[in-house]
Amino acid sequence: MPRSNPTLQVVRAGAKASSPRASAEAGTSTQRIVESITAAIVERRLMPGTKLAEQKIADIFKVSRTLVRQALNQLSRDKLVTLEPARGARVAEPSIEEARQVFEVRRMLESAMIRSAASGLTDVQLAELRAHLRAEQAAVQRTDVSGRTRLLADFHVVIAQMLGNRVLADLLVDLVTRSSLIALMYQSSHSAEHSFAEHVAIVDALSRRDARAAVKLMDEHLHNVEHNLRLDPRTPDLTDALKPYAP
Repeated sequence: MPRSNPTLQVVRAGAKASSPRASAEAGTSTQRIVESITAAIVERRLMPGTKLAEQKIADIFKVSRTLVRQALNQLSRDKLVTLEPARGARVAEPSIEEARQVFEVRRMLESAMIRSAASGLTDVQLAELRAHLRAEQAAVQRTDVSGRTRLLADFHVVIAQMLGNRVLADLLVDLVTRSSLIALMYQSSHSAEHSFAEHVAIVDALSRRDARAAVKLMDEHLHNVEHNLRLDPRTPDLTDALKPYAP
């Protein structure tokens, strides 16, 4: 998840300056808000365009509006929240062009990642990936929408973490979160079952140490996810829209 700024200094009510302990607690509270809002976006509990009222968030987390404002500023830097002088903070509404760019970057990044994973993951790590797949399958079968969404997204980040590349993992966290936000706006009939099956095929290829097949499967998987988004909306035709309701 996005990191909090370690240099933040918070003046608590009734105090002229914050102590080191108070600053640490404030940083933890800010990060908790950041992670909670991010999780709500990934799990599709917060829709694009949703207003994020500072006071309401402060009441929920029992913190000052100053800390909420810091969290929203961080989320804004991560492109998950937009801040406008007149409208306040809202969950971001990514454009079609941004959506295309996000998936283009993911394909480039994850092709290289999965090629490394084919030779770099240990048998123990592959067994852990299989356990992750079982969790995905269970969430899909019980129609746990938020759970399966999180697990399907985490699959990509877990592989990066297993490779021991923290920078790559952080980049994927950001991209996968933005992908989830994009899916909220443009997703059509994308099937969680289909994504799970594609993840299984990718892990099968990794288990065979077949880098070429793994890269091909990952590219196809990301292409399929993008394909199931409505990134080419038609201009609505008035006659087509209203004819079903005409007498």
